[in-house]
Amino acid sequence: MQALANDVEIRGVSKRIGRNVILDGIDLEVKQGELLTLLGPSGCGKTSTLNVIAGFLDIDQGDVFIKGRRMTNVPAYKRGLGMVFQTYSLFPHMTVYENLDFGLSLRKVAKDEKKRRIQTALELVKMTGLENRYPRELSGGQRQRVAIARALVVQPTLLLLDEPLSNLDAKLRHELRAEIKRLQKEVGVTTIFVTHDQEEALSMSDRIVVMNKGKIEQVGTPTEIYAHPRTEFVFQFIGKSNQLEGTVKSLDSRMIRVELADGGQVLVEAENVMGADRSCAAGDAVKLYIRPEKLAIQAAGETPHNNSHAATIVQMNYLGSAWEIEVSLLGKRMQVLRPSVEAGWTIGTEVMVGWNPSDMMIVKK
Repeated sequence: MQALANDVEIRGVSKRIGRNVILDGIDLEVKQGELLTLLGPSGCGKTSTLNVIAGFLDIDQGDVFIKGRRMTNVPAYKRGLGMVFQTYSLFPHMTVYENLDFGLSLRKVAKDEKKRRIQTALELVKMTGLENRYPRELSGGQRQRVAIARALVVQPTLLLLDEPLSNLDAKLRHELRAEIKRLQKEVGVTTIFVTHDQEEALSMSDRIVVMNKGKIEQVGTPTEIYAHPRTEFVFQFIGKSNQLEGTVKSLDSRMIRVELADGGQVLVEAENVMGADRSCAAGDAVKLYIRPEKLAIQAAGETPHNNSHAATIVQMNYLGSAWEIEVSLLGKRMQVLRPSVEAGWTIGTEVMVGWNPSDMMIVKK
């Protein structure tokens, strides 16, 4: 099977503003037709990376290629990109139709072709019939749909979206996530999406780029990023996690035995070591991480897992779709996520909590 071509390549890109390192020698490839998400906390460099691709931010070092052409010093208006901003950026004095027409008129598209493209774009974003409304007459979700249509109508080389859903309420964000994903696949345009919302990134993306302090921590599919994080930062940033600390007592090619501060011991699969060299040795001080949904909780006395320990329920929170149960375990308070609870379980109930060695990650302190 032939590999997809890269629509974007960033090679060794660095950017400083004063003493602050905004981007620190990043390398990135965006495949043709994919939806790639730049994810990370505020100040990590994700929007700066998008602005470098768009041509809104000059770089100190490195190169940017779009569709195989070097674009490093090409101005933004000559890159042929579609941009959707967090604040919509619609012209308030123009109707929906006029907002979509604006970019086509600048490009001197013929009248009949403009009409066809605008009708197609409105159908794609389900805004047909609202052509004559002004932005002030639309809801937030409708305005964002128009902003997306305006970016698509010019048939861009790339579609760039900078946190386009952050100003919307939770229900509308969820609906538009699905719409953007549908549109992207239907149109087939290579799309780069910026967000700090983990759920948004996991649900929408073909691949995710996790960024931190101007560097790329990991690139992978949503499943790879969530289930197989390569660094401690990725594990902590994506989803919830429980943490334990201890010392490596023994290890072989398959399993690592760790003694915890309270004297308990746990087993971790050797391939689950995170960090630059992905290794550890006997005597190393380590941190251990496991996600709440990977913990099994059962009646006291049952030991179905390699790592099973007595625990006490200290808090129970009903989340609608699941129960979040906090337990006192191995000298720590840890969270367990499960779809239901046993009858009679209340705060103070003695239980057994266990997990598989394959579900725990380990990193040297």
